[in-house]
Amino acid sequence: MKISIRQSGHVSILDVEGRMTVEATRELCLADSVRDILRKGGRFVLLNLEHVASIDSTGVRDIVEAYVTSTRQGAELKLLSLPAKVRSVLTITRLLTILEAYDAEPAAIASFGWSR
Repeated sequence: MKISIRQSGHVSILDVEGRMTVEATRELCLADSVRDILRKGGRFVLLNLEHVASIDSTGVRDIVEAYVTSTRQGAELKLLSLPAKVRSVLTITRLLTILEAYDAEPAAIASFGWSR
């Protein structure tokens, strides 16, 4: 799994690429990337999963850990561009009842609002 971070206004976007599975070798954990953003004062995190090829329970755990890390520190974490396989897993696990997911980046960024 590869994670790159970019900024769009007040929103930190993590572009995740590859497999979010137990077999995938990871140089950096998703939650560690989120913690780094929060340490630097970021409060709005968007996980772009458009290029995630597959996900298993390890990937689900990574997303949950990133979400819990964010909410415990008063930040918000949302999802962007879920491939069909990822959406299916997150629906089955009922995570999409907790996490907000968007198909378009402008709508996702706007959902954080500027007045917070």
